[in-house]
Amino acid sequence: MSIYLTALVKSKPGKAEELKAVLQNMVVHSRQETACIQYDLHQSTDDENLFIFQEEWTSAEGLAAHNQQAYITGFATVAPELTESAPVIYLTQKLG
Repeated sequence: MSIYLTALVKSKPGKAEELKAVLQNMVVHSRQETACIQYDLHQSTDDENLFIFQEEWTSAEGLAAHNQQAYITGFATVAPELTESAPVIYLTQKLG
């Protein structure tokens, strides 16, 4: 059963472009993971500092493995410099 995830990441003022580069790097690598079905990054049209991930993973184990990848743990290291707060993550189920 697929795991669906939406994550909201908000940059500090003036850090949007720097954060976007880090997030785009995560997209490139995440899409190469075997368990990754979908890994899309969006930027709000109303707030340039707001980034939204839409993800789908083959399993909870695949998502757990993703969260241990160097580019994900690397994001956790730089996030305090670039983001206003910790990402807000929603695990969801697809209804239709």
